Amino acid sequence: MSAQDYERILRDTEKLTPDEQQRLAREIVDRLREREWQGKERPRWEDMEGTAPYPLCGEDAQEWVSRTRQEADDGRRVR
Repeated sequence: MSAQDYERILRDTEKLTPDEQQRLAREIVDRLREREWQGKERPRWEDMEGTAPYPLCGEDAQEWVSRTRQEADDGRRVR
């Protein structure tokens, strides 16, 4: 694609409403994602097991859940 074609397309998209621009952007991204996976097997969540170090963010998952629940409870009591 030439630089002129690219610039023309950009100018044409500026004529679209913001909703139409977002719709166009989503469509382009969806098509790129599909093209990326075309002919390839998509990864499964099960294949990701064990790939992150433990603890991932320096905190045990159960401790994080307990802490954030406590913080949420405390926040509701303050109101």
